[in-house]
Amino acid sequence: MRRMIPAFVLALAACSPQAGAGAAATAAPEGETAGLRHPVSGLEIVELAVETDEGRREFAVEVAKTPREQAQGLMFRTQLGPNEGMIFPRDPPDIASFWMKNTPLPLDIIFIGEDGRIINIAARTVPYSLESVSAVGLTSAVLELRGGRAAELGIEPGDRVIW
Repeated sequence: MRRMIPAFVLALAACSPQAGAGAAATAAPEGETAGLRHPVSGLEIVELAVETDEGRREFAVEVAKTPREQAQGLMFRTQLGPNEGMIFPRDPPDIASFWMKNTPLPLDIIFIGEDGRIINIAARTVPYSLESVSAVGLTSAVLELRGGRAAELGIEPGDRVIW
């Protein structure tokens, strides 16, 4: 029963950010995110990097740690900067499944395997869709970026995510 609750909550949370749009935090220079909180969600902001064949791509991402935070996700959010996102740690790792209920922004949902590498990407998800998008294997985390950003930056399955 205990394992079913997080999976259910995450399915509800998927791409659902904080109620009320607001100014998104901007990416801080490396080492300057410690202690920062997002002005809309109130979540902790951490540095995250994706190592691609074309170079290192850096982001400042909100960390949705608790079931409640993960349920809210990016719902109702109307803005997300080019170097912003949200990370959803999965402990224990599982096969993550997300939807876009109450999420007005298209997102790239990036599923990260237990080895820290991207296993698959649901690109440019459809706003407000109730259709689930799922990982193709066990995930240790899920990263959400603005829709189309992964393709713009050459982020692909097999790339390493560090955070």
